[in-house]
Amino acid sequence: MMRNVQHKKEAFWFYRFLSIFYDKYVNPFFWTERMREESLDLADLQPETLRTVDVGSGTGFTTQGIVRKISAKNVTCIDQSPHQMSYAKKKPDLQQCTFRLGDAEDLGFPTDTFDRYVSAGSIEYWPEPQRGIAEAFRVLKPGGKALMIGPLRPENRIGRWLADIWMLFPEENEYFRWFENAGFLDIKYRYVQPHWVLKEKYGIAIVGTKMEEGEPAIVFDAPKAENVQEKMTIGRRIRFFLRLMVGNTAGFFFIPMAIFAIAIKPLRKIWLRDINDAAKGSPDPMTIHQKISLLITGFLLIGLAGWCLLD
Repeated sequence: MMRNVQHKKEAFWFYRFLSIFYDKYVNPFFWTERMREESLDLADLQPETLRTVDVGSGTGFTTQGIVRKISAKNVTCIDQSPHQMSYAKKKPDLQQCTFRLGDAEDLGFPTDTFDRYVSAGSIEYWPEPQRGIAEAFRVLKPGGKALMIGPLRPENRIGRWLADIWMLFPEENEYFRWFENAGFLDIKYRYVQPHWVLKEKYGIAIVGTKMEEGEPAIVFDAPKAENVQEKMTIGRRIRFFLRLMVGNTAGFFFIPMAIFAIAIKPLRKIWLRDINDAAKGSPDPMTIHQKISLLITGFLLIGLAGWCLLD
């Protein structure tokens, strides 16, 4: 089943607007520096001369973690959104990176090109995840490693329902199947989550190694299912509008859900048992924009409660 924003054209326009406030008001709730560093450790980013590609690099948050270990001149950033990429290009520590607009399912590089492949928070939008992971295998050199960081399908009913409407949240076994089908060996993984997720599995960082040169093990008989340059017919425009509106609405609800979870975390820790290690430790530092979001949400809830009581 294809989700509403699991389409290239829809994802392109989704980030056309989200990029305006993504780094400050969205990303800090769901993809923190601690999560990034824990994930990148799996990729064994050393020495600094490793030729590395960051696919779905977006505003460059994950790339900033990569260039702490890999020289920026050896890092290539790929994304289909020029709007997201324009923010990455402005970051001082990414000035020496190479930026290139491209498609995760058809990278356009020769086979056996890179030493490391990293993709964080991108697979959710791929129409054909297996094709994208096979492409990761193809562009790696023998001995190269591919690190994929993505969400897991929520366990709670409401979160699962919203996720299925919004975009792709794979099951854990799907990640392993896609890596194995592509030909990756020595597959390792770890779970990652922000501190406000107390019990359920939130996201996964999975890495596999390409042992031999050449093409992936899986062969695709049909061409790509979608192309961001596809012609927009009247029917396609109608589907595009409906998918974007419905998908964006479902996705929006994850932001207040995260804010609410942060606000009541102390209470939840009292009555919940067997919470995640991340939740037991010190919380991730909150940015000023997160604090503003919490205050606004608090005032809205107080106002709503007051309106209900006085009505």
